[in-house]
Amino acid sequence: MASTEATHIDSTLTESRKFPPSAEFSAKAWVKSPGEYQALYDRADTDPEGFWAECARNLHWFKPFGKTLEWNFPHAKWFVGGTINAAYNCLDRHLDTPRRNKAALIWEGEPGDSRVLTYQMLADEVGRCSNALKSLGVKEGDRVAIYMPLVPEAAVAMLACARIGAIHSVVFGGFSAEALADRINDAEAKVCITADGGWRRGQVVELKQNVDDALKKCDSIRKVLVLKRVGNKVEMRKGRDVWWDELVPAQSPKCEAAQLDSEHPLFTLYTSGTTGKPKGVVHTTGGYLTHVLMTMRWVFDLKDDDIYWCTADIGWVTGHSYTVYGPLAAGATVVMYEGAPNFPENDRFWQIIEKYKVSIFYTAPTAIRTFIKWGDAWVKKHDLSSLRLLGSVGEPINPEAWMWYRKVIGGERCPIVDTWWQTETGGIMIAPMPGATAAKPGSATFPLPGIAADVVTREGVSVGANQGGLLI
Repeated sequence: MASTEATHIDSTLTESRKFPPSAEFSAKAWVKSPGEYQALYDRADTDPEGFWAECARNLHWFKPFGKTLEWNFPHAKWFVGGTINAAYNCLDRHLDTPRRNKAALIWEGEPGDSRVLTYQMLADEVGRCSNALKSLGVKEGDRVAIYMPLVPEAAVAMLACARIGAIHSVVFGGFSAEALADRINDAEAKVCITADGGWRRGQVVELKQNVDDALKKCDSIRKVLVLKRVGNKVEMRKGRDVWWDELVPAQSPKCEAAQLDSEHPLFTLYTSGTTGKPKGVVHTTGGYLTHVLMTMRWVFDLKDDDIYWCTADIGWVTGHSYTVYGPLAAGATVVMYEGAPNFPENDRFWQIIEKYKVSIFYTAPTAIRTFIKWGDAWVKKHDLSSLRLLGSVGEPINPEAWMWYRKVIGGERCPIVDTWWQTETGGIMIAPMPGATAAKPGSATFPLPGIAADVVTREGVSVGANQGGLLI
């Protein structure tokens, strides 16, 4: 970032290597050529409202929207007058198709336990959890804090909130009791969903204990729903704390999805930003869901037979958009892993890819650089030939890490989609379309259709080629 005095940023990175997609990959891709990308981009540029209305019609609407966009700077309302439900779009609409018996979630716990939930099984679990939340007094518009390990019930809890119109606030399970208390108080959450604990590198993370400590500073929580995950001894406060295992399985799997306004808040998620004080970002239902569904297709070139694994925890926006809402709205099979990449050894990720025949793998540059340090031998122990696409998310990826990722993990045959976006945008803004864009190591390449990007000075003036500035 430039200092306040600087008028430009000098680039010290020169990168001229380019990797176009193979003819074989492009032939089967959703977007097959630079020309097709440009046509899509131009269509969105000349008629953004018509373009996004078309995209939104890939979702199920209880009541169609009358107006695509109502724009009173700085406030935008998308798909005005339409009613929708995120959980219905992730589950119910697949149930009268062959996807009903398709695996929705393939879950592996850190100790090696595993579960598979089909779309029908996941829908039943979400229905039960929705009814359980209603029995605890949760109503449309109420806020629910979710502080859980990466287990199927975490996704179930999110979708159950969405189903009844409650607004979830997921707090990363690695955060402290204090961070949890801040987020609960800001959202004025009524219920907290947690677990007795979670596994991390063979150790128990004391989630319930953290909740108990946090709630000493919180007045809004009425009930705490506790999943038995690790079996450690925890204190259950009478009248407040309820075991998931006693309440949820006893409920009916049938729960009608609330028909919510397109602008109904789906979730809040806190970003620390630059001030250190967490800021709650609100994402509403219709626009958010449209964006994450379309980017699943454009960026990940998702097909019905893909096994898709995004390694992000659901405590981050990547876990919301590209582990839960985007892939499930698209009818994907999602791999979810609870633990650390080096437990019990440094090859756990490669073992999971081999075991489940993962075809799309989406992880962070920090993780990739760590894998490089651990050495290629851990990778070479496993057959990664099922992979057809690699993705990168989080911070920028340096060209040499990109090259290692391409060569060692992708066998020099998998396109890499380096994705640029933020908690605030909710979904990917800049990324290659893998069948259409020649990838450049360390570059997120071009903005997606419907996104206008520029690099400007602090005064908002566009800078010239090869000059640095602020991305807008």
